[in-house]
Amino acid sequence: MDFNVEDLYVDLRPSVGRRLFLKCEGFNFAGSIKLKAATEMVEAKERAGLLHPGATLIESSSGNMGVALSIVAASRGYRFICVTDVRCTPTARRLMEALGSEVRVVTEPDQENGFLAARLSYVRQLCAANRDYLWLNQYANEGNWMGHYRTTGAEIAKAFPLLDVLFVGAGTTGTLMGCANYFRENQPSVTIVAVDSVGSVTFGEPPDRRLIPGLGTSVRPGILDMSYVDDVVHVSETDTVRMCRRLVSRGFLFGGSTGTVVSGALAWMTANGVGHDATAVAISPDLGTNYLETIYNDEWLSRSYGSQPLPDRTP
Repeated sequence: MDFNVEDLYVDLRPSVGRRLFLKCEGFNFAGSIKLKAATEMVEAKERAGLLHPGATLIESSSGNMGVALSIVAASRGYRFICVTDVRCTPTARRLMEALGSEVRVVTEPDQENGFLAARLSYVRQLCAANRDYLWLNQYANEGNWMGHYRTTGAEIAKAFPLLDVLFVGAGTTGTLMGCANYFRENQPSVTIVAVDSVGSVTFGEPPDRRLIPGLGTSVRPGILDMSYVDDVVHVSETDTVRMCRRLVSRGFLFGGSTGTVVSGALAWMTANGVGHDATAVAISPDLGTNYLETIYNDEWLSRSYGSQPLPDRTP
């Protein structure tokens, strides 16, 4: 599980007209950046003597962390149960099951705090009924961000020693906190901008419907420390889809989180008068294969967003 392409960046200037470098994290066995956090969290439990052969791990995930933990669990001889919800893509579910994991799908959101709260409640129920289950709890587990402190932050600093601004999507905020901690300690001049989805409550905005998994939460993550974040930008899901379609027209099939981060980065750079000589990096968490039945499916888009215009495939 050590294989990861740590130095693959795409220069988006030909595609978006701004000097923005995209760190591509989708080229590993799990297909997403979540492999780093999954490995760190499991290894920390092993070091603490809390895991034994045949142990059962359990976690709530909208998709990518579930796939990553499925791979880590299979490689180390653990059983894994993923609690997800109806927004998880069919491809991600099938991947987890193919890797030997058990997938439980929550079909009804919590009335006040959405699907995430409902998933967390179900995880707690399962743990109460099965005392031998080990819940990693990525939303409050320091290993989630420590994995990125050790890897992602250091990798970006090595590739871009004169970095001006870093854009990081906010889901569990593990990647965000890991990179923010790294740059605060080693390169504090770097501006850290979090990119979130409209409808997410992570940064104090009101909740609203969200259909694209990956970024955003309906329950604020416990590991988030706002003192490490310089600014936040929110992106609507229609803008997410438009950016994904714009990038795929140039040959880049990225996931929804990437479309959100790139859209947010461009909006922030324009709003803040960032010059064309500035060095900016955005993190791409995954590729677009898992989204072929959603973001890249015209029927799903029309069904999901109603009368809103279908995002076009051209720049």
